[in-house]
Formats: sequence, C-alpha cells, structure tokens
Amino acid sequence: MKFEGIHHISAITGDARRNVDFYTRVLGLRLTAKSVNQDDPGVYHLFYGDEAATPGADLTFFEYPGAIPGRPGAGMVHRIVHRVGSREALVFWAQRFEDEGVPFDLVDGSLRFSDPEKLDHELVVDTSGDAPLVATHPEIPAELAIRGFEGVRAYSHDPAGSEALLLGLMGATKDEDERFELRGDKRGGWIAFDQAPAERGRQSAGTVHHIAWGTYDADLMEWIERIDAAKIPNSGYVDRHYFHSLYFREPGGVLYELATEEPGFLVDGLELEELGTKIILPPFLEDRREQIEARLTPLPDPRADWLPVSS
Repeated sequence: MKFEGIHHISAITGDARRNVDFYTRVLGLRLTAKSVNQDDPGVYHLFYGDEAATPGADLTFFEYPGAIPGRPGAGMVHRIVHRVGSREALVFWAQRFEDEGVPFDLVDGSLRFSDPEKLDHELVVDTSGDAPLVATHPEIPAELAIRGFEGVRAYSHDPAGSEALLLGLMGATKDEDERFELRGDKRGGWIAFDQAPAERGRQSAGTVHHIAWGTYDADLMEWIERIDAAKIPNSGYVDRHYFHSLYFREPGGVLYELATEEPGFLVDGLELEELGTKIILPPFLEDRREQIEARLTPLPDPRADWLPVSS
C-alpha cells in the first residue's frame, strides 16, 4: 500500500467572500464544492481545485465568520507548496501578484506569497512527472496555471517522532533536502519540518487545520489496522460521503487524515459543470438543509459572469 501524495489540505478562514475571491479570481482555482463542516454544520467547508475536483489539488477552508488571525506553531503546517509548469510561470505569477497588490518574494526558483489572512504559500517548478491538475480561468493560460500540490512545510513538537512515523509506518522516503515523500502509482507529495517558533501556535483564520494523504477504499481498513496496531489514538473509520477517512495526530502534533479517492463529488448525480454552483450536503444533513443554508454566508458563483473561454 502506498499513499498517492496529498489528497487535500484544509485550512480556516474568517471571511468566505474574500476567500472565494482570492482563490478563484486571483489564483485561478475552481470552486469545486460548497458544503459544510460535517462536525459543525453551521460553517462552510469550501473546496478549491482543478476542473474535475481531483485529489491532489483540493485546498479546502472552514469558514468561521470573523475569526481572529491565527498563527502557525509547533504541531501545525505553516506553508503550502504548489506546482507550476516552468520558470516562465513564476514570472507570470510575479506580475499577476504585482498587478493585484499581493506581496511576494521571487527567489531561488520559487515564489512565496500569502493569502489575505496570512496563510503562506509557495510556487515551485514541477519536476515530478505527475499529471498536472489545472483549472480553467479566462486570464490564466493553462500552461501557466497552478497544477496541484507539491508538498507542505510544518513545525513539529517531536521531529524525531514525526520522522519515525513517516518512514517506519507510512512508507515515506527521505530525500537530500530532508523532505519526506509519500508516492503512489499516480502522484506524490511531501512534508518537511522546520524549526518551530518559540511562540505557541493559534489555530484560527489563516492557518492550516489538517493535511490529508490520499488512499483508496480498498486500502483504508488496512491502514486503520496499522494505526491501531501502533497504538496511535485515532478517529476510526469516518464516512464523509464524498470520501472516507481516518484522522490521527502524528507524534509532532500535526493532524493527519487518510482520505480515499472514492467516491468523489459527483456521487450525488451532479454534472461536472455544476461543481461549486450549489450547496451540497451529505444525506444525513439533507433534512436540515433550510436551517443550515440560513446560517451560511451568501456566496456568488465566481464563474457566473465569465465570458466563454476561447479555445
């Protein structure tokens, strides 16, 4: 059994409207799903990714309106690293960020920037050979678009324990840059650990909640057995309807999820072009739809006024 790199990364926002604008209009990702936090249905769970909501490009946010700014600390991911196709793409993004007033640093073959709530991101040139996961956008040519996750950088309470779990139980490989890669037959992704700041972290707006590693329904139960055998406290099997999951904290404190590729966001019969246009709910929440929707921030369809994209 091997993990297919990163399945999704979930973070927190205090402002869904601003979040949607930044990640769809500025970064060019597709809003692939508007749902709710299944453990706290009064708040959004927004998903951004490629055209088909493919695992490996899903960046998600829980909205807690008005949430105070967070800060990453030990036991938290502090930077999300995305792939682009070339150095020309880095130049394109530097110009786009300058035009949008987004501060950035273009150094050593990468471009670093933050979203409006100070969640840190980095763009690097893709050398993986993995299929690019790209969204359509009228201002961003496909060859210059963001093409999925490369990895994450995190802070650990216990770097040695974090390493031991990744290498010994999860099957990661460690490279010369101290990155721990999890690679399957289709994709790979990595996590690397930096020296944690002295100040304690605060999980709130602009911070990562958890990182999910990609697996399959056929393998999830065996992963659960392995985690149980290692005596790691965990959630047990969780049915998220759109995928199936296991949650646990690794020794350094980072919350990991193992999430399956199946069944995906089309499980309820949506057409591909409908992704992100309506609020979707798992069956156990459907009878509460009216109550739930009344509490959520009204969000426009970010593609509603697009002109047809020329071929």
